[in-house]
Amino acid sequence: MSEDIKVEKVLDLKGLPCPMPVVKISKGIKEVEIGQVVEAITTDPGTLTDFPAWARTSGNEILKTDQTGDEIKFYVKRKV
Repeated sequence: MSEDIKVEKVLDLKGLPCPMPVVKISKGIKEVEIGQVVEAITTDPGTLTDFPAWARTSGNEILKTDQTGDEIKFYVKRKV
């Protein structure tokens, strides 16, 4: 459950096709302090592979991924 994760910023990326969710999380993560968490909500199934790859290359950490129907929520901690 997400109640143990303190979210600083929520990004509603629903309906955005690839590559826009990754572009938006890349920009959005820079709007919080190191150690804070961004919740990104997407509907693009490609983000299930794109976000982990982006996190590895950007040095950030995906704390949790929740999927309910078409909606996918990523909890991303800014590490750098």
